[in-house]
Amino acid sequence: MNRDYEKKIGQNIRRLREERQMTQEKLAAKLQLSGCDITRSAVAKIEVGQRHIYPDEIKIIKEILKVSYEDIFN
Repeated sequence: MNRDYEKKIGQNIRRLREERQMTQEKLAAKLQLSGCDITRSAVAKIEVGQRHIYPDEIKIIKEILKVSYEDIFN
């Protein structure tokens, strides 16, 4: 995936997470409970575009934050 595109997706995830007043730690914990092996540090790296985000992670983040794919990708 394009680095700039991943950075934009990460920014969208951060904005959506913050709108729900959820910490990176809380998001990571919910991802772990859903079967994703991810740390708070990895969430932080995704949000700034330093770590690749996998399709299963996107799907679960969408469900946790109760948003659409459009919200994440646009």
